[in-house]
Amino acid sequence: MSEKRNTVIKSRKKPPAETVNSFKCSFPAKSVNESFARTAVSAFVSQLDPTVAELADLKTAVSEAVTNSIVHGYKDSPNSLIYLSALYRDDGTVCIEIKDKGCGIPDVKTAMEPAYTTSPGDERSGMGFTVMAAFCDRIKVSSAEGKGTTVILEKRFSST
Repeated sequence: MSEKRNTVIKSRKKPPAETVNSFKCSFPAKSVNESFARTAVSAFVSQLDPTVAELADLKTAVSEAVTNSIVHGYKDSPNSLIYLSALYRDDGTVCIEIKDKGCGIPDVKTAMEPAYTTSPGDERSGMGFTVMAAFCDRIKVSSAEGKGTTVILEKRFSST
């Protein structure tokens, strides 16, 4: 008689990445605080020993997101707040969230098109979302008119 064998197949799927560290802060929507946001994210991400290029890419993307909140979300209203949070996971992925409670974006898909700007008379290029997407692995934008905009930037660092 033949013996029946039970075969156990182990899944090769990795378990979901876990958050290792995170921070949250808020600051007034003033242009001078754009450099604060870049510096805060840079200091936080330095724990992952990023390359100079990786760090520069992330700082540029954060700068664009914060500038969009100040210029477009709040239309240069310095009494408003920008909310910044970041986390990194054990797989080396960094997630940065920039949130405002400004005017919101009526059509996110259109706003993310290269060269689109809500301020055509100003010296704005309309390349903010394009730059963010170029320097990050993933970008997610959610917005509602009159309620604000949230931008989530994800970047995986090679050093981990």
